[in-house]
Amino acid sequence: GWRRNLRFRSGGGGLISTAHDYHRFARMLLRGGELDGVRLLKAETVAAMHANHLPGAGDLAHHSSSMFSEADYAGIGFGLGFATDLTTGEYFWGGVFSTFFFIDPREKIIGLLMTQHLPSNVYPIRRQLRDAVRGTIVTPFG
Repeated sequence: GWRRNLRFRSGGGGLISTAHDYHRFARMLLRGGELDGVRLLKAETVAAMHANHLPGAGDLAHHSSSMFSEADYAGIGFGLGFATDLTTGEYFWGGVFSTFFFIDPREKIIGLLMTQHLPSNVYPIRRQLRDAVRGTIVTPFG
């Protein structure tokens, strides 16, 4: 499959990565665009990527409807490629087969979920991962 010549190109559809590389990507974002001493993106660019850009600083509940995600869109903004939790500042994104990552910049936490579960809206595994990680924090920053 993934090497065939497709007529329709779908942005992030069909991307392939390893957990190690995905974690490196997330570390670069958490560090404001720097990874292993190399500046890959400006800090301002990374900040714009996870800032809410929805009209009127609104949330996704007012601007869209959930099609294949278990996410509750209330209180969730959207930046340049990431959903943003307007309360916690976490930013995240998931794939149609339930893959998921989130970054909590206050706690300096990265969460990765590499799975192949379809449809992703039936079982709230992404929310359970975030809640489980939050539940382990004894003394929160900030």
